[in-house]
Amino acid sequence: MSERIERDFFARDAEEQKAFLEQTWCDNCMEANLGMGEPVEYELNETIFIEGKCNKCGEVIVTELTDEDF
Repeated sequence: MSERIERDFFARDAEEQKAFLEQTWCDNCMEANLGMGEPVEYELNETIFIEGKCNKCGEVIVTELTDEDF
């Protein structure tokens, strides 16, 4: 089993942070681009994730980064 490796979301440039925080999908609200707060970035099984809370309902949102996000 792989270990979760913490990364520094705030080391990303401001423009990139803004895009990741605004371009979201909430499974609970079933809506796009509601925004996320309290972002935490980590790597698991060689995949990078950004996790935070939906700005509308507060449920956890997880964004999986793909090669096209870099």
